[in-house]
Amino acid sequence: MAARKKGGKTQKVMHEFKAGTLHSGSKKGPRVTSRKQAIAIALSEARKAGESVPRARGRSGKKRQGKRSTKKR
Repeated sequence: MAARKKGGKTQKVMHEFKAGTLHSGSKKGPRVTSRKQAIAIALSEARKAGESVPRARGRSGKKRQGKRSTKKR
């Protein structure tokens, strides 16, 4: 297996975000203003390019808070 370049796509996308030239979708789409959104785009593009990136954490990764039902049987 070939060695992969570390942080290639991610570094490029974050540089675009800091410069204010990162767009969501295509270059005609709206500019990205959220740091979290920029990170999500960077990781998504890195995955598509085949870089080793941490696994995406879905909605199930967050803890749910609320009342528990206490049914008596």
